[in-house]
Amino acid sequence: MRSLTLLKYLKMAYLENKENNNKNRNPKYSSSTPPLGGWGAGRGADWKAGRINQLFRNKKENILSIYFTAGFPKLEDTVPTMECLQENGVDMLEIGIPFSDPMADGVVIQNSGQQALKNGMSLNVLFGQLTDIRNSVHIPLIMMGYLNPIMQYGFDKFCIECKRVGIDGMIIPDLPMSDYLNEYKPVAEKYGLEFIFLITPETSDERIREIDDNTNGFIYMVSSAATTGTQSSFDAQTGYFNRINSMNLKNPRLIGFGVSNKATLDMVCRYSSGAIVGSAFIKALNETADIESAVKLVLKNLDK
Repeated sequence: MRSLTLLKYLKMAYLENKENNNKNRNPKYSSSTPPLGGWGAGRGADWKAGRINQLFRNKKENILSIYFTAGFPKLEDTVPTMECLQENGVDMLEIGIPFSDPMADGVVIQNSGQQALKNGMSLNVLFGQLTDIRNSVHIPLIMMGYLNPIMQYGFDKFCIECKRVGIDGMIIPDLPMSDYLNEYKPVAEKYGLEFIFLITPETSDERIREIDDNTNGFIYMVSSAATTGTQSSFDAQTGYFNRINSMNLKNPRLIGFGVSNKATLDMVCRYSSGAIVGSAFIKALNETADIESAVKLVLKNLDK
C-alpha cells in the first residue's frame, strides 16, 4: 500500500545500479555458483524448513499477510497487535520499522510512522518488545524498513537481534541488488533470515530472474505502477500478473499495494499465493477504538 514514489524509486535504483551490478557482481554469490560449503552454508541443515517456507508448502493459496507499524497507535501496542492478528487467522506479519524520512511511503503509513516515533519507538525498543514474542506468536514474522535506520543500528547487530527474537525475514526496499549480493546476503544467510525483494509491472524479466535466483521465501509483487492507495479492482493488471506466472519462478509470490476489499483480495489470490494488506489495516486502526475492533474491521472489509 505504499505510494507511487516507491515504484519510481525502485525503478530508479535498479537503473542506477544495473551497470555497476553487471561490472562488479561477485561471482562467489552468483546464482550459478553456491557459496562455500553449499547453498545451506551458515544457515544450518534445516534452513529451507524455516517458517516462511513451511507456510508456503502447507498453504498454497489465499495466504494473508498484514503489515503494521511497530509502536502504533501506542508504543505498547506492538505485541498485542501481533497476537490479535494471529488469533484472527492472519498467516504472516510484516513489522514496519518507523523512520523519520519515509520517502517511499504513502500518507497513511507515513503518519503512523511519525506517531510511532513520537511514542518513542526505536529498534532498541522494538527488539526489547519482541524478546518473548515466540512464546505467543508462531506465524512467520518479517521486518520491513528503510536501510538508513538499520545501518545506523548496525546490519550485523540487526540480524543477530532478528535471530534472537525469532524474526524470519526482512524487506528493505531501498537496498540495491548489487549491495545485497556482495555485502548483505551472506550475513542474512548466516543468521537464517530470508530477504524479500519487491517487483513492479515495470521490472524487467532479467531483474525478476536475478531476484528469484538469489532469494528464498517469496517475491513481493507490487500490484500496479499506475495508481496509489486502495483500489476497487486490478482488472488492468492481469497482463502483468500473467507475465509473472508464465516465468515459472521457483519462489511463490504475494501481491500487495491496494488490497483493501473482497474484490481486490479475490483478484490477487487468483494470480498468486495470496495478498499483503497494509494501509487498509492502518486506516482501520485510525477508525476504531482498539486493536481487536481494527482487526475485525479490516477482515470484514476483506470478507475473511
